[in-house]
Amino acid sequence: MRVAVLGLGEAGGRIAADLVAAGADVRGWDPVARPSGVSLTADGPAAVSGADVVLSLNAAAVALEVAESVKGALDAETLYADLNTSSPALKRELADTAPCLFADVALVGTVPATGLATPALASGAGAERFAKLLGPLGMPIEVVGREPGEAAGFKLLRSVFMKGVAAAAVESLAAARAAGAEERARADMAAVLGEPLLERLLTGSKAHAARRMDEMLAAASYLEELGVEPRVASAAAGWLAQLRDAP
Repeated sequence: MRVAVLGLGEAGGRIAADLVAAGADVRGWDPVARPSGVSLTADGPAAVSGADVVLSLNAAAVALEVAESVKGALDAETLYADLNTSSPALKRELADTAPCLFADVALVGTVPATGLATPALASGAGAERFAKLLGPLGMPIEVVGREPGEAAGFKLLRSVFMKGVAAAAVESLAAARAAGAEERARADMAAVLGEPLLERLLTGSKAHAARRMDEMLAAASYLEELGVEPRVASAAAGWLAQLRDAP
């Protein structure tokens, strides 16, 4: 199976390498990243030409631009899967842009750690085909609907909780540090969450602040679309913005 991977950063590079290890013929394109083991092309259209499936792993901010740049090179039989974390509205726009089957895919794990084995939700007209093609290569996939945006929406709802807990932990520890009680506060939180999860929430929030801030802004927009005031999502986005800008 020929797979094109658009975006070879931390997540895309790991998934591309795992696909190569699983026996897929992988062609990648990224203007910056250069992981080993992946055949690189000069541009996006060259990567997707003749591909059975295209995986877009860029960022929500450029997902539409990337789709527009390669659509002329896509075959009608190709499956275009967008794995970026974005709003359901953007996923629907991407589905309208792709001149082929489209799958909205939401990765619900830590991709750099688990790679191709990261659990995924899929929706859209191409969701079943995505599961059929990628499942046997090692990706656990749950098809959650036929409409693009459903998988993205489920992930954002989950993110409100997970990033909200992370923001609460960061704020609580900052206050405990100022009060001279950081050790006790951390022990109390670890007793509830477990030390491994607490550490992942704290360190991951700092390391991936920019990406997670965009994710929470998308979540806030989605909640407003649903008629729910995004108090926690907006607060988490604010905390992540501060972490992003901190020295």
